[in-house]
Amino acid sequence: MFDLHRLRLLRELSQRGTLAAVAQALNYSPSSVSQQLSLLESEVGVPLLEPVGRRVKLTPQAEILVRHTEEVLARLDQAESEVAASLHEITGTLRVATFQTAALALIPATLARMRDEHPSLRIEFQVLDPAEALSALNARDFDLVFVEEWPDQPEARFTGLEYRELCRDPIRLAVPRGLPVAEIGSYPWIMETEGFPQRIFNVNWCRHNGFEPDVRFSSTDVLVKLRFVERGLAVALLPDLIWYDREVAVDLHELPVPMSRLLFTAARAGRGQHPAVRAFREALALSVAPLQPLP
Repeated sequence: MFDLHRLRLLRELSQRGTLAAVAQALNYSPSSVSQQLSLLESEVGVPLLEPVGRRVKLTPQAEILVRHTEEVLARLDQAESEVAASLHEITGTLRVATFQTAALALIPATLARMRDEHPSLRIEFQVLDPAEALSALNARDFDLVFVEEWPDQPEARFTGLEYRELCRDPIRLAVPRGLPVAEIGSYPWIMETEGFPQRIFNVNWCRHNGFEPDVRFSSTDVLVKLRFVERGLAVALLPDLIWYDREVAVDLHELPVPMSRLLFTAARAGRGQHPAVRAFREALALSVAPLQPLP
């Protein structure tokens, strides 16, 4: 019988790409990871890794092992979920990742509700870009992620994950007080940095509406974008969630064709029914419920 720990290391290598990345993620030394994988090769009786420059790639036989390891880990996740469901109290640790506007708006209320209702559950939380969060979830760094997806910018879908839509968050044009909409084509813009889905959506929207945006300012921080609009320095496309518990201090305009970003959660298929994951999703839905459309 193959050693499950070593199989997990091989699976980690398939996800993270390098021995160094596996070692860093699991707090091992690269030499220890290499040694364990060499022992696995001896157990299996065939080569599992092939050198490619300074990296390694998995052989077809290693890919077979990884596929079966995924199935075993999913069953273990399901077993853990069923054991936890048989208990009267939710305990342990839940690792969650989400994007910035959710962290500013919905997550504090959700965490407070979870603290009050499930005091024995430890929740660890991190802000991550959606693509990075989904990859980290697939690599088992998190138990649940809450992510955004901008129009026409779909995130990668991993087959081993379970997705659940939470709501749609309208996107509006935010301009400094008193600025005519007709002037946005010649006014400075603030957008995310190059390559981000939000930036691609923003630029495509401007071009679709007949102008090339003058992007003078770039930031991945939504509060920086908001402050620039409030101070009259730029215009921006902003999601409504930013106004959660916040006074509107700019002029907001509906887009000619209404658009929204999709907000959804994802968990590993065997982990989705874990009581802690279910409780967090329920608390998150309660945090979203009071949201009212802006005037």
